[in-house]
Amino acid sequence: MIALSVPGSNVGRMTTDLVEDSWDRIDGWLRTHAPRTFAALASPATDDEIRAAEEKLRLRFHPELVASLRRHNGAQGWGAFRFPTHDRLLGVQGIVEATEFLRHVAADVYDDYGDYDAYEEWDEEDQEAAASYWHPAYLKFGDYESTADGLAIDCRAGDSYGAIGRFFDEGGTTFGRADSLGEYLADVADRLERSTSGDAPAAGECAVTFNGRLIWETAYPAHPGWGSADDPLPGDADVAGLPPLDLPACPPQPLRPGCLFGLEELATLVATLPRERIAVAAWRQMRRLAVETGLARYPEVTAALDAAQRGETVELRQDNALGLRLRSVIAQAGERRDNHRRWAAQTMVVAACGLPHHAVADIATARHHLSLTWRDDLLADLGAPPLPPSPPGDAFWAALRNPDIDTAHYAAGHAEWGDPV
Repeated sequence: MIALSVPGSNVGRMTTDLVEDSWDRIDGWLRTHAPRTFAALASPATDDEIRAAEEKLRLRFHPELVASLRRHNGAQGWGAFRFPTHDRLLGVQGIVEATEFLRHVAADVYDDYGDYDAYEEWDEEDQEAAASYWHPAYLKFGDYESTADGLAIDCRAGDSYGAIGRFFDEGGTTFGRADSLGEYLADVADRLERSTSGDAPAAGECAVTFNGRLIWETAYPAHPGWGSADDPLPGDADVAGLPPLDLPACPPQPLRPGCLFGLEELATLVATLPRERIAVAAWRQMRRLAVETGLARYPEVTAALDAAQRGETVELRQDNALGLRLRSVIAQAGERRDNHRRWAAQTMVVAACGLPHHAVADIATARHHLSLTWRDDLLADLGAPPLPPSPPGDAFWAALRNPDIDTAHYAAGHAEWGDPV
């Protein structure tokens, strides 16, 4: 049995008004700008559910966490509400499961110190060590899902009561994100409102919306300050020192579906639209990436982009003007540690070699670091067709018949399991 002090007089001084006000603002913003995410918020938790969870965890929930659960008992499904840390909002059952899991992990970590459930019997040094990892009075209310990382609220009596922190798989729990859940939710509401007020930053961490859902995106502009249109192509004496272009095998290998997972619901369009439309989109995306990274300043690159826009074949060899320029850029970008321009040059090789699906996937990966609007840009470049409500699943890939995409693994799996396709 975990022996914990339950706050007494502190509770009376706590207010839940800020929690209510912040959820009013968050809900209002989501209704208008991200209705799919708003619809994924669960209805309020009942008092019986909360009391049962407290008994199971042997811990009194902080009043502000209770107020939040009485507003939304977590979020489920595609497009579910996530905090700026990318942690999904947990409901009562999720809080119980995630907290119990971390208690078991912590008990293993601190087995040498003694009984984890008898924490208050440890000496002060061991208590501090455990608190830095996962204390029995921490509750996890936001879950990263792909790892054990997530947001935590401190339910210990004392000065830290109600503080918001985050657990990291390898580093333990750190606080300082907010002094209370209400304060943390107010900051989330501020960020959402700034994103549509005209005061949102052009880069950095920002709330964006796509296909009716909220996405916390982080992008930073490239720094294309180096290089000039007047830079000469390397001479014969310099060519030997340049890295060769990584040209695809002949015939090229089809794209694996996993390369499209980062496109989310856009992956369905890339997998099913006519190849000609994907090729047009690939070159439009390539121009965007070339402009963003400074690659477009070189005349050989601009000439290739213009030719592709006219529907002409772009010729690329190790020793022609475009090939020498790309090889030179890749070498210079490596010296300058400019990954963005290096990625752009390498991706242009893929586009020029007639691999539009590969190019679209690679360009999206690169532009994800550069643009907050890369999803909208790609949708526009694809011709703005209707979007599916969610990303494709295994059954979609198993049924897909596209020679440019290798879905054999999925088809074989469904055949083995007897699943309908």
